[in-house]
Amino acid sequence: MKLQQLRYLVEVAKQGLNVSEAAEKLHTSQPGISKQIRLLEDELGIQVFIRNGKRVVSVSEPGKEVLRISERILREAQNLKRVGDEFSRESEGALTIATTHTQARYALPPTIAAFVQRYPKVKLSIKQGSPTQICEMVVSGEADLAVATEGIALYKELAMLPCYEWNRSVVVPQDHPLLQLDRPLSLADIASYPIVTYDFAFAGRSKINKAFADQGLSPNVVLTAIDTDVIKTYVALGLGIGIIASMAFEPNRDAGLRIIDAGHLFEPSTTKIGIRKDAYLRGFAYTFVELFAPHLHRREVEAALLAHDTDLDD
Repeated sequence: MKLQQLRYLVEVAKQGLNVSEAAEKLHTSQPGISKQIRLLEDELGIQVFIRNGKRVVSVSEPGKEVLRISERILREAQNLKRVGDEFSRESEGALTIATTHTQARYALPPTIAAFVQRYPKVKLSIKQGSPTQICEMVVSGEADLAVATEGIALYKELAMLPCYEWNRSVVVPQDHPLLQLDRPLSLADIASYPIVTYDFAFAGRSKINKAFADQGLSPNVVLTAIDTDVIKTYVALGLGIGIIASMAFEPNRDAGLRIIDAGHLFEPSTTKIGIRKDAYLRGFAYTFVELFAPHLHRREVEAALLAHDTDLDD
């Protein structure tokens, strides 16, 4: 049994049982992958993949367990390599952060700048996506850390570390009637105008929906986006008023807009870091976490990861 055979198995499954795409991804030949998988099946005495002629059509029941174990073995092999790198190349390596647009654009820049200055030889990569996409990147090993508000709690493979709370504001054109209110903004005020805000899966949108529903209001959401800059662009064009993360308003850049605090109207949201529970983190990864959330020292992160054995075996 070879690690390469396990890589072939896992990649075929990852590519939707398409052997050709797996071969392309791994820079090898389709016949080579097929041969190695059959040799492994012969050694195990089971059929991992069910075939119709030469085409792989599904995964057998024992094959599902083989894939699960193979994924774990490959992760642990990567962890072994990281252990070696930690002691032989202490300040070199790679760190991949998966995050949403709002976090990448508004929350992470100071952390990234400080990290790059401290670790100039570490290759830092930022991958953006929806909360579901970035969590799956960490689960699959494509990324080391996920930074998001939504989604992390849905993945039992991930340890979830709360970082900071934030809330929302309403953004309007500079001559908008809501700026003339002589009282605190209400949800009814907001619901009386067309609204531009985040797509449901992003930036605590569920908290926005809940706040209106609790008061029996049906807001007129005319446009949703994953990108706060897009929301502000369409507010400036007069399409509606925007509900955005307060941190995403920049007075210097958003000169044609005004912001109204709405933190009293919505439950606060918490940005979290998600880490695969069986991951071995390099020392510089702990530094990145602490730069982003100063209360999360290495001991707190390690404590969150320690429970992975029982969690992953459930």
